[in-house]
Amino acid sequence: MKRLFAIALVALTTITNSLHAQQVDLRKKISVSGTAETEVTPDIIYINISLKEYLKDGNSKKKVDITTLETQLFNAVQKAGIPKENLTINNLSSWNYVTDKKTKDPDFLASKQYRLKVADLNKFNLILEGIDAKGIASTNIDAYDYSKIESLKKELKIKALLAAKEKATYMVEALGDKLGSVLDIQDVGDNGGMMVPQYRNYAMKAEMAMDAASAPEIDFKKIKLSFTVNTVFEIK
Repeated sequence: MKRLFAIALVALTTITNSLHAQQVDLRKKISVSGTAETEVTPDIIYINISLKEYLKDGNSKKKVDITTLETQLFNAVQKAGIPKENLTINNLSSWNYVTDKKTKDPDFLASKQYRLKVADLNKFNLILEGIDAKGIASTNIDAYDYSKIESLKKELKIKALLAAKEKATYMVEALGDKLGSVLDIQDVGDNGGMMVPQYRNYAMKAEMAMDAASAPEIDFKKIKLSFTVNTVFEIK
């Protein structure tokens, strides 16, 4: 009985080793990576604008109210050719608090925050020209994006894949061989994500009287996208 068991165990081991040997991939292969990158200028930019009431010459009877400043902002946005739906109140709950406070205290100087979506920062200075500079508490760039980002990512990944194939081809042909079909593709993804564009961020205080000629220039540089793919090709 023990002898039969030993024979069966040896036979099973032989079959297992045979199957394992059959699964070993003996094909010659080459592993290479490819990268593609580009730079684009953001065409979706979100800007925070804070307006605040102020007293003319410190006289409480000559207050420029938030409604006047808001109307100036709205008209300036329209004049710049920006859709009105691109201008929204940034914090409605805070504004409700300010409204209540203003009702109880007539001397309270209310402020209000807005979020503006623009495609061209050059229009932003045009908007600022249409608002009483003393009523602008501050502005800052809140976020940015690129409208065709998904199609651009697809394009870059294809270019990265083709770059990997080109690299593998000349390396293999240098040894007198030919490149076969691709065996494996790994999408490494973006290399660190979009690089943050550089811009001069600034805040304008109410006491700074600013005319159109002195409006600050905003320098918004391009964002960089880079993608890498790892591939394995067969060598014929």
